[in-house]
Formats: sequence, structure tokens, C-alpha cells
Amino acid sequence: MDEENPATLSAPRASDIIAATIGNALEFYDFLIYALFAIQMGHAFFPAANAYVSLMLSLATFGAGFLTRPIGALVLGAYADKAGRRPAMLLSLVMIGASIVALAIIPPYALIGVTAPVLAVLARLVQGFSLGGEVGANTAFLAEAALPERRGQTVSWQGVSQLIALVMGSLVGAALAALLPAGSLDAYGWRIAFLVGAVTVPVGYWLRGNLRETLHEGEADMPQAPRIAAAAPAEAAEPGRGELARRHWRIIVLGLIIITAGTVGTYILDYIATYAQSTLHLPARTGFLAALAGFAAGIPAVLLGGRLSDRYGRWPINVWCNLGFLLAIYPVFAWVSAARSAAALVCGMALLSALSYANFGTFCAAMIEALPRRIRSGAFGTAYATAVALFGGTTQVVVTWLIHVTGSATSPAWYLTAFTLIGQIAYMLFPETAPVRLRGRTGANCASMGAPPA
Repeated sequence: MDEENPATLSAPRASDIIAATIGNALEFYDFLIYALFAIQMGHAFFPAANAYVSLMLSLATFGAGFLTRPIGALVLGAYADKAGRRPAMLLSLVMIGASIVALAIIPPYALIGVTAPVLAVLARLVQGFSLGGEVGANTAFLAEAALPERRGQTVSWQGVSQLIALVMGSLVGAALAALLPAGSLDAYGWRIAFLVGAVTVPVGYWLRGNLRETLHEGEADMPQAPRIAAAAPAEAAEPGRGELARRHWRIIVLGLIIITAGTVGTYILDYIATYAQSTLHLPARTGFLAALAGFAAGIPAVLLGGRLSDRYGRWPINVWCNLGFLLAIYPVFAWVSAARSAAALVCGMALLSALSYANFGTFCAAMIEALPRRIRSGAFGTAYATAVALFGGTTQVVVTWLIHVTGSATSPAWYLTAFTLIGQIAYMLFPETAPVRLRGRTGANCASMGAPPA
């Protein structure tokens, strides 16, 4: 296994972090814009006499993009693990940008009929493929480029980039809702929001073109991969990627479960603007403000979580932050549904978002550390893409249906609580991987500090 001396590696520059995370930021900006304007896009592509049917068809198109995510993760993830992180990130960014522009300029159903929704679905499928390969490559790059003692903090910028994008998307949505009359917002306002995001693609491509390649860097302080490789029998040749994945099946399965739980939480919180309008019957502006407050509260939380994990370990931050989120879900939704006020919605979403995002970078760093270089991008990306494909595209549809059939505004809380509880168990079973906890320590030392041995 290729190893570099970490002392010879330099910390990533701010431009490197921006370059690595800009594609993932675009993903979340785009998804939020779709969630914020799901009603308006339903009118454009799926006009129907029943508003519920129009919204459901719009959300189903949103979910179509998740079908090709696992395929993109497998194809582009393998490419990143073989050719390098940089070429994979460049390719995925071009595809992301093209699909966003296409979605923004597709004429409405009133002009081209059924061709409009067909083109919208195709754009979402291409976008899903490219995004499937995006997260594995850029997360692997951040972890490999980081100094070992700052890996959690560096990888946390992955989550920060998403939240900044979500804040920007909320601001764009709120501005368009404030500046445009309802008819204009319905006709073309949402298209402006998509095009604003697409403007960043050329800048991102230029920044990524100047990145250093990290595929063969940073192995000496990735604790799990060298230990597992050392325990394996000596072989004439390195094991194949399939064999490496088999050896690390437990890490991949636990990661899949944890990412699934996080995905459900993320997409329910992203749904708040639509939830505020369609369920709580609050103004669109209130929904946008609540979404903005939640995303803004998550930024310091994810950075703090990453920094603390570098100091105290990944396991305690992951476990205790997720437990706090689990215990807060139902009380917050019960309060919001009873009060049905702007203050309750804004404060409740800010609290849930801070708790939900606190361990985002911490877990990403832990899973990357637990996987060997030759499958790192593909395995992480595939677990992420599979979880998002199965539950990211369906969560908002299921929640809308649950509210419709039960008539209860707290229905999202029960759905979210069930998945978060499963994620809590997986967090507790995931090994400690932080260098500060493993360097010069035994598994017994780790266990005595509250974390399971690696």
C-alpha cells in the first residue's frame, strides 16, 4: 500500500477546500431550490385540477434523480479510485452544471405538452448520475489532503459547504418571493433560482483544475486501512477492490445505515418551506425564513463537532450529538404543530438543524479513515448514493402522503424518529478512528474513554 510521510504534506488551502466542496454545495443548493419551489414547478410541468396531485408529481420528479445515483457512485467512484480524485471531480461538475441549466430552461407543459415533464425527468437522471460520483471523490480528497490532527475539522467543510449553499438557496428563495408577485414566481421565478446556482460552475471548474492529486497521499495516518492490510496474509499482489470491499463489509453496512438515517433527517428539514405552506398554512416567506434559520444554525455546529472530534475522538461526538437530536425531534414538531407560528417554526428548526448537523463532518471523516485508499471514494460514495437513492427521493413524498392520510402535522416526527433511532444503534457500533485516540493507544485505552476499540 502506498504511503507518504504526513510531515511532508501541506494542509489544504482555502481555495482547495472551495474547489472540493463546490460540487456538493451545488447539489444541496439545487435540491433546496427544488424543495422550495416544488409547488411552482408542479404547476409548470404537471398542471392538474388537484393541487395535491400536482405537488406529488413534482416531488416524484425530484425523486427520479436519485435512481441513477448508485450507478454514478459506482462508475465515477471507481474512476476516482483509479485515475484520481481531481479528474473525477472535474467530470462530475461539468455534468452537474449542464443538468441544472437544462432544468432551468425547459419550457412549461403549456408550451410543449408531455415533452416538458419527460425532459425534466431526463435532466434529473443525468444530475443524479453525476452527483452520485461527486461526494465520494471530494470527501476522500478533503480527508487525504488534511493534516491528520485536523482531519475532522477539514472534512467538516463538506457539511459547511452544504449549509452555506442551503443558506444561499433560502436567501434566493426569500428574495424572489418578496420581489416577485405570485404569478411571476409561478411562471419564471424558480428558473432564476436555478440559473443563479449554475453561474458557479465555471469558477468551480477552474479551481478544481488547479488541485493537487491526493490519491496516493495521506496513507500513513489513516488508521484502519494499514491495520487491516497488515493483518491479512502476505500476498504476491494487492487484493482487488472487490476483496477489499468484502473485508470492510461491516464498515460499509454501518455507514449505509448511518447515512440513511441522516438522509431522512436532511430531506425532512429541507422540506420545511413546503411543510409550512401546505400543512401549517403559514406564508411562504415564513417557511423560507425557518429553513434559513435551520441551515444557519448548522454551520457553527458542524465546525464545532469536527474540531471536537479531532480532540476527543469521532465516536463520542457521533453518538452523543445524534442522541440529542433523537430526543428533540418529537417535542419540537409537537410544539410547532400546536403553535403554528413563525417564532415556533423558526426556533424549532434552528434547534433540530444544529443537533442534526453537529456530527456530519465527524462521521464522514470516520468512515473515510476506516476505508483503504483503493476503495475509499467508491465505497463511501456508493453507500451515500444508495442511502440517498432509496430515501432521499422518497422521504418528502412519504411525508406528504403521511400528513395527507393521517391529517396530523406531527407525522414527520414519527418517521424521522424511527430512522434516527436505527442510526443511533449504528453509531454506537462504529469503531473509533480518530488519530488522537489511536496513535500510541491500545484498544483498551479507547474503550476506557467511552469509545469501542477500533
